[in-house]
Amino acid sequence: MADNQDHSFSLGRCELGVATAATQIEGGDADTNWHHWADVPGHIADGSTPRRAADHWNRVSEDIGLLKQLGIKHYRMGLEWARIEPAPGEFDDLALEHYVDELTQLSDAGITPLVTLHHFNNPWWFEQEGAFLKRGCLAVFSRYVNYVVQRLHPLVKDWITINEPNVYATKSYSEGGWPPGHKSMKEVLSVMQHLAQAHIEAYRTIHEIDDEASVGVAMHLRVFQAANRANPLNQAAARLAPYLFQDALMQAMSFGMFLPPLHQPLGVPIHRYYDFQGINYYSRSTVTGLADGVAPGVPVNDMGWEIFPPGLTAIIQKVSHSYPGPIFITENGTPDAADAYRPLFIYDHLKAAVESGAPVRRFYHWCFTDNWEWADGEGPRFGLVGLDYETQKRTPRGSASFYSDIIAHEGVTNDAYQRWVAGCEYPR
Repeated sequence: MADNQDHSFSLGRCELGVATAATQIEGGDADTNWHHWADVPGHIADGSTPRRAADHWNRVSEDIGLLKQLGIKHYRMGLEWARIEPAPGEFDDLALEHYVDELTQLSDAGITPLVTLHHFNNPWWFEQEGAFLKRGCLAVFSRYVNYVVQRLHPLVKDWITINEPNVYATKSYSEGGWPPGHKSMKEVLSVMQHLAQAHIEAYRTIHEIDDEASVGVAMHLRVFQAANRANPLNQAAARLAPYLFQDALMQAMSFGMFLPPLHQPLGVPIHRYYDFQGINYYSRSTVTGLADGVAPGVPVNDMGWEIFPPGLTAIIQKVSHSYPGPIFITENGTPDAADAYRPLFIYDHLKAAVESGAPVRRFYHWCFTDNWEWADGEGPRFGLVGLDYETQKRTPRGSASFYSDIIAHEGVTNDAYQRWVAGCEYPR
């Protein structure tokens, strides 16, 4: 039967881009916490390491050419701190010049960068010193930020200080599946406390160097629902989990307001410490306690995460109400090796974002190419562009063509919907 419904919509003031992270795409033998972690058998699902990844460090020009071919105008990229500061206080000018060259090429291609300073990637020497567990981390991170921003600010106006601080803290210090593999709630709270303070100091530093800069955090945000709404314990968990996982930390990083279980640090006034709010949204959690869960019978992606587009609307509206100002969707995407439902995922989530009624100004698809997905290794396929890890050949998927079409038409046309989306179904 013919579909006569109009599925088109306009992007309005929302601009599209793609997102990446240094450790996940660059390759090479950078001396990071993740390189050391991956060398221990059993830590990575498929035994891979970030030394191969997408070899982006050596293929910058090729990848920028592909971005330009796809019509991408906004590119979120990360810096590998371990390359820039290979030893405490010792900076590698050649590594910084590599990023200067990359940013210059992006500018020449008409692509605006959004640069992430920390994306789960610690230099090994910093990890050995205790990383963000120790209060001394604040001076160390501030030194790195100052060096980088002093050098790069003529080429960069948009900055993310820290990516998903809540995920970094819980996976590395509570669940134990990420380096350094600890399982301590006390350490989780210490790390969250220090990450919030590190962001605030970085925010100040960046604005001291460039008062026209735009600075924010990319926070992983979820919606939580009780597995059994008739169970008062499940209901309590659905209220407590978001507060502990995201809300308290977001309040601290955004306004310098440290509510329990965090504590108000000396010398941090209540103030606005963001120019935009970055939202990384992927899924909904169905909870019985504080552990993550998935409801039976719901659509799921290749990694078993629930596909729940209405959750993005709810998150955006909550953030817009509590934190006035521009919103960037700094990550949204799905692992879909067959590219069978990614176009539908993009359509549903992008529509949710632009029709939310909130000032969503950017939407970055995760990821540009397939990438090394941390403890899951090379298995998950998040890329608009497929990657053969053995040959490093890049092949744009059908979803890349759909995304390019959206950019070209500043929205989804009905023809584009019928071509790329209409035949898609979510797996269950």
